Amino acid sequence: MLKGKLYLIPVSLGPSPSSLTTPADVATRARSLDYFVVENAKTARAELKRLEHPAPLRVLDIRELPEKPGIADLDGLLAPLISGRDAGLMSEAGCPAVADPGALLVRRAHEMNIAVVPLVGPSSLLLALMASGLNGQSFAFHGYLPVDEEARNKRIRELETESARHARTQLFIETPYRNGRMFEALRNSCRPDTRLCVACDLTLESESIITRRIADWKKTPSPDLNRRPTVFLILAT
Repeated sequence: MLKGKLYLIPVSLGPSPSSLTTPADVATRARSLDYFVVENAKTARAELKRLEHPAPLRVLDIRELPEKPGIADLDGLLAPLISGRDAGLMSEAGCPAVADPGALLVRRAHEMNIAVVPLVGPSSLLLALMASGLNGQSFAFHGYLPVDEEARNKRIRELETESARHARTQLFIETPYRNGRMFEALRNSCRPDTRLCVACDLTLESESIITRRIADWKKTPSPDLNRRPTVFLILAT
């Protein structure tokens, strides 16, 4: 029996899908599946409803990926694929396994010789990098920086030093309600010539992507980033 395939389904970054964030072939593939491994079942059902899945949502097999899955968890989620059933992996927003859960499931699928099929869709990290004007040839994503102020400022300086040494764009994110503190930490910790891009509400009508040197950011009012999903990028010289 042929094994099923694991499709990685990008989820709209905004409150509703569009041709810009959900390509037609991705929506068609999602509508063809009846088994999904997801980060959050409620969010997944809402996304499948927006994608106009033809089956009643209550009959779809939607299973949540544990926060820290063990091998037994992963094997259980992949068992239907061993039997020939296709599955879709969905996170809450953006691309599965890229700054979102799912990498361990994908890794286990490879170990079990299950075909993994990535589908085209929105990634806030790549969208921010594309629009930043910073170095897209060498970059690194660091997830969340430390919450403690002293540790965070130290980490920012470390990333800035590495950026200058390798001409590398550094990307990171913050919990939306702490965005303001992150911005102020960057403005106060980075050198005047370092470029900072603040990319928030990507793909939404309220989208804002601004790149300035730190010296210029200090001359302008702080942007309103409260509870707005934001990607921060720096490039030092």
